[in-house]
Amino acid sequence: MTPEALPRFRAENFRNMLRHGLITVVFCCLIASALAISGSGSWASQMVYSLSIGTISWLVIDTGRLLLSGHKEVLWPHGFWGYGLVALGVTVGFLVGNAIGDAFVGAPPLEFLSFAAHKTMSTIVITLVATVGMCFFFFSLGKSKHMQSQLDLAQRNATEARLKLLETQLEPHMLFNTLANLRVLITLDPPRAVAMLDRLNSYLRMTLSGSRALAHPLSAEFDRLGDYLELMSVRMGERLRYTLDLPDELRDVPVPPLLLQPLVENSIRHGLEPKVEGGEITVRARRNGERLVIEVNDTGVGLDAAAPSPEGGSGGFGLEQVRERLATVFGTQSEMRLASAPAGGTCATLSFPLPAAA
Repeated sequence: MTPEALPRFRAENFRNMLRHGLITVVFCCLIASALAISGSGSWASQMVYSLSIGTISWLVIDTGRLLLSGHKEVLWPHGFWGYGLVALGVTVGFLVGNAIGDAFVGAPPLEFLSFAAHKTMSTIVITLVATVGMCFFFFSLGKSKHMQSQLDLAQRNATEARLKLLETQLEPHMLFNTLANLRVLITLDPPRAVAMLDRLNSYLRMTLSGSRALAHPLSAEFDRLGDYLELMSVRMGERLRYTLDLPDELRDVPVPPLLLQPLVENSIRHGLEPKVEGGEITVRARRNGERLVIEVNDTGVGLDAAAPSPEGGSGGFGLEQVRERLATVFGTQSEMRLASAPAGGTCATLSFPLPAAA
């Protein structure tokens, strides 16, 4: 739905209108109290006059602005229409409000017309200044809110663009590594190379058919990880064993796509491949209070031995991409740690806040 097609009297507009009404009532009470203290009349009569003039002006102006511009993002008419609406609100509020006040105190209708010129002028000035002041306050408040929403939208767009850029960097990275492995396997073991090619075809079909969403359920991330590990199992055979542990209550938690695969790639390339007998990778998700914790453990050669070489170190790239993706989505609330596992190997730990509904 485009901004020009927004419904005029949507819930958000009604909430803003009621908020303006409450602020107007408070402001009218303050004016009435000030006039009563100054000796301009009793507190009750001043309260009725002030509330009548203020609330009627508010109803005319706030209803008018929604009728004129409620279908747009900026809820205030431009140019002549805006000034005319304020003038109409002041006039109607002043005349009808005074008539209500006169009826309350038992005075003849529109008694202010028989007042001295200075008294009539002071009443008009108070009404005009108060109404225009409130309109300016509400206009500034609405403009500030609109600018903040535009800023939030720009930040979301920037975040989306950054995440898409990071994902486009990660996918070719994984594909090139797989194709390099496939090239070696074609020479050494053609049947396994064919099986690996079939796995790669299936993996790419699922990846390309999926939407380019900025987040997907954690279960989808684990499913995609399972496909990748099966692909790697074709090449490594019994040297690669893996376990994926995802509790049911965490399956629907949204996470950025391709968040875990670089960690698993790093474990295979720098942990299990250099080890003659291979090893095991365990990916486990758990809840720690209001945070999601995901651990990628491997039984490979460990951090010191797995330090990437200058010419072939793709692990640093993958880990840096994961850090950037976490920072882009969760900011300083995210954490990534890489440490030696107590029983040997490496443990990569991700931690970030769970959504409020999780």
